[in-house]
Amino acid sequence: MSEDVLREVTLALPMVPDMELEASKTAAAIAESIRMSPDRIDEIRHAVIEACINALEYSGAEEVFVTFQVLGDPDPEKLRIMVVDHGIGFSPGDMPKKSKRGHGLKIMRGLMDEMEIHSGPGGTTVVMSKMR
Repeated sequence: MSEDVLREVTLALPMVPDMELEASKTAAAIAESIRMSPDRIDEIRHAVIEACINALEYSGAEEVFVTFQVLGDPDPEKLRIMVVDHGIGFSPGDMPKKSKRGHGLKIMRGLMDEMEIHSGPGGTTVVMSKMR
């Protein structure tokens, strides 16, 4: 499979309640445009909502950037989503096992085909991908 970016859209969303719904709507529209199944679209929507809520609740940033990339060559094969904040960052490995925090990360991993987290003092980037 090729990782060529066929299309890219970036949203800059203010850290206000319900901003995750706008990102979810955009994710669904792009997934529909590459003919993903309704079940896969729902999984993507839920993962995007979780990632945006985490950024809203924990980052301390003023806005979140959500980039959607359609990948493939020549036809769309994958949707990659990057949720970026420039907040305080965190260490996923340092979260207590019995904490109420961290469930969103498990949910996102279960919903998406691939997921990576890059975080530090300058912010957090969550990269998630779903095959068509």
